[in-house]
Amino acid sequence: MLKSGTILNRLYETLAHAAKDRRIADLRVGLSYVGVKLDDGTAGIAALVPDTSSQGCTVLKEAGTYAGANAEDILVYLVDGPNSLYRAIGLAVANALLESPLDQAEDREATTYFNLQPGEKVAMVGLFAPLVKRIEATGAILTVIEKNPDRLEILSPDDRQKALKECDVAIITATTLLNNTFEEMTNLLGEPRLVATMGPSTPLMPEIFHDTRITHLGGAVVKDTARVMQIVSEGGGTPALRPYLRFVNLIFNL
Repeated sequence: MLKSGTILNRLYETLAHAAKDRRIADLRVGLSYVGVKLDDGTAGIAALVPDTSSQGCTVLKEAGTYAGANAEDILVYLVDGPNSLYRAIGLAVANALLESPLDQAEDREATTYFNLQPGEKVAMVGLFAPLVKRIEATGAILTVIEKNPDRLEILSPDDRQKALKECDVAIITATTLLNNTFEEMTNLLGEPRLVATMGPSTPLMPEIFHDTRITHLGGAVVKDTARVMQIVSEGGGTPALRPYLRFVNLIFNL
């Protein structure tokens, strides 16, 4: 059983040394994403998620000090960030530090890897709206586990546990890392044949998932830093960012 925050702690510990040699060149906080550019020109993004522990508007008291800051001082938000906004900034730094997995990555739609069969049970943690029709078209039985009642009806705790325990395939949004529910969700899994962590926030580092049931990472690499940073700062979401990202799928533990 993994403790909450385990994966982000591993990510920090793995990248902290490399981060000491890098500085933040630019930081953008938009409506849907955080974007970070490092002094070597690499960039990373991470999604923003609602933080129910915060009252009122969340502001960054450190605003105006990030450009030129040592990257390790910001990466540490992964482990000591007071809320999901800070953790998203730390995750964007981490994603900028990660080397692009060119040799082992394929850029194609993630569900083509799943080989879904009629009657198979799929648990989706966090609504990936574009995938719903594709999954249902295979004849698989989809259950969506969502925290935001504005997006979907919330399952009871019993129904959520049942869906995770009995599923053949699990699709888990990487934003669960930011709201500290990733470990809880994976601890509830039974014996699925495939478990994917997906979304542009996904840290493409298989080794930090070594003792989990994760078999598939579906994330994104920034391919046009200037456009991505502009779109983030102008409040854009995934559809606007998509042309300037390279979507990556890593398959492992099979």
